[in-house]
Amino acid sequence: MATYFGTDGVRGEFGKTITCELAFAIGNALTQIKTSPTVVIGHDTRVSADALMLSVCAGLVQGGANVTSVGTIPTAGISFLTETENFDFGIIITASHNPPSYNGIKIFDKTGKKLADEEEEFLEEFFKNQKIAQKSGVFVENLNLQKKYFEHLLNCVDTTFDGLKICLDASNGASHKIAPAVFKKLGANVVKLACAGDGEKINANCGCLHIENLQKKMKKCGADLGFAFDGDADRVLAVGKSGEVFDGDQIVYILAKEMKRQNKLFANSIVGTSHTNTGIMVALNRNKINLVRTDIGDKYVIDAMDKMNLRLGGEQSGHIIIRDYAHTGDGILTALKICEIVKKTNKTLEELFDANCLPQANLNLPVKDKLKIMNNEDLKNLVNRIFCETAPAGRVLVRASGTEDKVRIMVEHPSKEKAEEYAEEIKNLILKI
Repeated sequence: MATYFGTDGVRGEFGKTITCELAFAIGNALTQIKTSPTVVIGHDTRVSADALMLSVCAGLVQGGANVTSVGTIPTAGISFLTETENFDFGIIITASHNPPSYNGIKIFDKTGKKLADEEEEFLEEFFKNQKIAQKSGVFVENLNLQKKYFEHLLNCVDTTFDGLKICLDASNGASHKIAPAVFKKLGANVVKLACAGDGEKINANCGCLHIENLQKKMKKCGADLGFAFDGDADRVLAVGKSGEVFDGDQIVYILAKEMKRQNKLFANSIVGTSHTNTGIMVALNRNKINLVRTDIGDKYVIDAMDKMNLRLGGEQSGHIIIRDYAHTGDGILTALKICEIVKKTNKTLEELFDANCLPQANLNLPVKDKLKIMNNEDLKNLVNRIFCETAPAGRVLVRASGTEDKVRIMVEHPSKEKAEEYAEEIKNLILKI
């Protein structure tokens, strides 16, 4: 198990968990697992982005890498450019949905996929041992490469959005320029929210973690639908014309039905996670679509998709992978494909979604020691008891976050009150541990 890498790269509070020294070591380590690699690098809008990016680049160049910086770009943009421009590695400096004080490093291989667990462990062996490669590479900046990702997004849809009023919340992150520009280019009337690109306010009371702001904005401006991204735009949540929120499960369901209609679902199967709502699974089965569940984390969803050659997968949080167009979660792409369905069917999101989700109680508890909590026998006994009491109609999940010092609780039950009651019981025990 990797020490520094979680389920989505290396991540933590800048200056504490994530330092320039660590960034330099990671960059240099990449040059020791491949001689003179070519690397494309970008970042989101965080204030610490330049310091970390330059540190990673210093490590890379000192190790003999040839590095191309493309500036501020969504995570999916780096994945796309890594593959299409034939780079050996792609790096994005971002902490995704985390607060402004956090930052992180995600690494992609030459195919545009995130490094596998075993590859991250192998990489760690080099920078943990502080073996520094001493060569000389080249650093260049090429912001024009962003245009190739822009054109790629435009080419992913085959209709215009004329007549649609769309509200976009970019979370003051990496999508703050490109998302509105793409939708405008396709003819939409775009209303912007949190699109200032202010790194001090990235994810702060905006974006998909604060979807209520998009709901308010849409009600005020009368938009047909809206989308909220996170800091690096690999997540997206949607809001329908009525103000109803559509999470990743619901978005995947809408996409799955349309892709099945077009005969684009291999084996009529899609990938979700252990968190995917049971109501979605039932509705998919009704449409003769099979749901394959994985551990939580988009890298595990992608791994299952690759192994089974499946074309669609996603998480409730909004990480959605449409394999015909991307190797990683792309919030802007997902939003475009949803708009395409809305435009072609002339239906609202509310009309397109016909599943009945079970009530879920979700709690995220900040903790000092995730392992101590998860290894506690009293907690294990409580979870087992609730599991027995809720089965077969309900489910319970308690897990350590792969990106933050938090324990996440999910209880699913036909009764909302029961789900909340069980979740509170687990929360209260964790607070006592």
